[in-house]
Amino acid sequence: MGKVTGFMEYERIEEGYKPVPERLKNYKEFVIGLDDQAAITQAARCMDCGTPFCNNGCPVNNIIPDFNDLVYHGHWKEAIDVLHSTNNFPEFTGRICPAPCEAACTLYVNQLPVGIKSIEHAIIDRAWESGWVQAQPAKIKTGKRVAIVGSGPAGLAAAQQLARVGHEVTLFEKNDRLGGLLRYGIPDFKMEKTHIDRRVEQLKAEGVIVRAGVLVGELPKGSKITNWAKETISPVFLQQDYDAVLLTGGSEQSRDLPVPGRDLDGVHLAMEFLPQQNKVNAGDKLKGQLRADGKHVIVIGGGDTGSDCVGTSNRHGAVSVTQFEVMPQPPVEENRPMTWPYWPMKLRTSSSHDEGCVREFATSTKAFIGEKGKVKGLKTVHIELKDGKLVEVPGTEKTYKADLVLLAMGFVNPVATVLDAFGVEKDARGNARASTDFAGGYATNVAKVFAAGDMRRGQSLVVWAIREGRQAARAVDEFLMGFSDLPR
Repeated sequence: MGKVTGFMEYERIEEGYKPVPERLKNYKEFVIGLDDQAAITQAARCMDCGTPFCNNGCPVNNIIPDFNDLVYHGHWKEAIDVLHSTNNFPEFTGRICPAPCEAACTLYVNQLPVGIKSIEHAIIDRAWESGWVQAQPAKIKTGKRVAIVGSGPAGLAAAQQLARVGHEVTLFEKNDRLGGLLRYGIPDFKMEKTHIDRRVEQLKAEGVIVRAGVLVGELPKGSKITNWAKETISPVFLQQDYDAVLLTGGSEQSRDLPVPGRDLDGVHLAMEFLPQQNKVNAGDKLKGQLRADGKHVIVIGGGDTGSDCVGTSNRHGAVSVTQFEVMPQPPVEENRPMTWPYWPMKLRTSSSHDEGCVREFATSTKAFIGEKGKVKGLKTVHIELKDGKLVEVPGTEKTYKADLVLLAMGFVNPVATVLDAFGVEKDARGNARASTDFAGGYATNVAKVFAAGDMRRGQSLVVWAIREGRQAARAVDEFLMGFSDLPR
């Protein structure tokens, strides 16, 4: 550990933000990371707690006490080596992971936790600046070919792991650029896409073959899923031409809201709205971009995607932004004795909320109101939880003005047609059925076809995607070679 009495001497140090008026002018990242001394002081708070619950709180099992100790002693290069041993892309998680590790920190029992995420952020940023992040091409090739379908964090992690043990890996992505929902679902102000670009260049240097703009299978007719593919490949071709196929696509089927007026112009899924702005930020010209300029915006859905819609709408110049959440407002402070070391239910306010947003809880949308085919408002009712069910409260109906409604209520499953084309069995939620058991882990019912990430577990965190990509890579390597030296 770092300093024995550090947790008693030092307070938690938060990363800073640029002022709201400044950051609303562009789509650049606005988080001000810890400087070296602040990171060292924060690392000094890490306790000799015997059982480091943070390790298990982190889905990729980052060896957190070790890299904290290394940072405290100024051993930054060794710290990035420890961090990379469990996490291929700390710059992703250091920016957009909600940090379940911090909820599990032993110090969080009665104090604020160690700022693990901010330390991780500092380590990887320093590593890139110092030139410590280098390609690691395999010295010996196995002659085995692996196709990975989907280039989100699960696909990227699996590709890197498999390439480093000598397999020829081809990464297929239906969109014009790699990154999946990292690229076209996460706004640039939360994570600039240069972080993806330099990792893609690293993968290419390690031998990964990249094929963007290639759709494997087909999308359902009338689908609103983001797709800029210029070429289509049959799943049969992949099964015949490769020794193994790993499906790592995202859970892209958005949860819809089938109430009266849903077909009005101005009611859109969040994933119709967010990708367009990211594409414009990348320098592309887009005709008829969906924008919030001068509009009263209603965002339905209180999660991260809803928050991203709020931040993007404010940058467009929306007149007002209101966000609905169907569940009651959670407590401001969690009951730590009842929740620690698990992820607590409490009110969370994002940086986008701070930029301007009215939040309405326990609100259900009954209908959209329109004029001449365009949305002009919506009707809501207050709801409450009774006997485990949400019921409407009589007399609480309300009407809101709205020129743009964004549906951000989560995602239900991956694209069904892709799984159907491969003949992969699905679970009750429409995800690929594949066990995570070490014996035959991540294998589907179809010979030599594997599944991981959102494709297998459903909508989840970037850190879970990286974990599944790494573990699936080991399963594929073991399938191809009979054994694997890759970490579990």
